[in-house]
Amino acid sequence: MSKIWKHFKTITYHKILVAKGCFQVGLYKQGLLHDMSKYSPSEFGVGVKYFQGDRSPNNAEREDIGYSSAWLHHKGRNKHHYEYWVDYSMQAIPGGMAPVPMPDKYIAEMIMDRIAASKVYEGTAYTDASALKYYYKGTDRAPLHEDTRQKLLRMLTMLAEEGEEKTFRCIKKELVKGKKSS
Repeated sequence: MSKIWKHFKTITYHKILVAKGCFQVGLYKQGLLHDMSKYSPSEFGVGVKYFQGDRSPNNAEREDIGYSSAWLHHKGRNKHHYEYWVDYSMQAIPGGMAPVPMPDKYIAEMIMDRIAASKVYEGTAYTDASALKYYYKGTDRAPLHEDTRQKLLRMLTMLAEEGEEKTFRCIKKELVKGKKSS
């Protein structure tokens, strides 16, 4: 099977899993439009060239040329990535960049994205703790606004400890409908 077809199947399966999760919490438009840029020439071509099947092709591109052109394109067009929500700071912050709070609906989509990516790349080894484990492999040190970090970590911890059903109900109530649990 060609790498073109394998990459297409991988990103489409991921997109379907994200859509299912988004639909469960009431994010229909985001579920349908999720990651459409992955089918653009800038991202799809890189994905095919560096396809391996068990991890993101963007990491392989980084290893090869020192950065990922596909990722730079992707993160600037998809609001469910925390990197989209980093801006120049008007305060004296080293490097001049600072995270800003993500809108809750994009935090919800980011969670669905992490769950789907874990399911795609881990296959039968996936558990409800997979997305939380991925968080602790690097996102815990990432430039997230503290409010965003707290919401993300709370939901990923709930997923790991209490499963999808309860977590999705909570995401729908708190992040999509905006009603905080007492």
